Amino acid sequence: MNRLLRALLWPVKWLVALVILFEEWGWAPLQRWLARLALWPGFRWLDAGIRRLPPYAALALLAVPALTLLPIKLSALWLIEQGHAFWGVTVILTAKVLGTAIVAHLFTLTQPALMRLPWFAQRYTQWVQWKNRLLAQVRASLPWRTARVLRWQALRQWQRWTRQHR
Repeated sequence: MNRLLRALLWPVKWLVALVILFEEWGWAPLQRWLARLALWPGFRWLDAGIRRLPPYAALALLAVPALTLLPIKLSALWLIEQGHAFWGVTVILTAKVLGTAIVAHLFTLTQPALMRLPWFAQRYTQWVQWKNRLLAQVRASLPWRTARVLRWQALRQWQRWTRQHR
């Protein structure tokens, strides 16, 4: 039974890992982009105020992007249902990228306050450890290693081609 359960959960594990990898891929660059935007004079005071929030207010603030983006994502699904798949998918992807950027920036600003909540610090540590184990398993797998080799080979081919056609 344990072997069967593992076999059934394998695709779920990969899907979760791919979602996490997408978040990881976008998290740092999008956070840096939003941090540069936050250096503008009108936004500096906002970042400073967010940094000063007490722990539970910081936690509540992290819920705002999810609550704000939910109606947008539902509208995108409605567009898809109405036969406008391109626009629906475009809206979902745009919302995902912007949502990731906003949450990454907000989390960076609020993490010190959130880590003062013992239960949050414990869960966050558990999450990071679980995520790192999952990603290590995925990165050690044959499909992942094969994809990396193919990506590297394609990149080398592209570099050769661009050098030849300059």
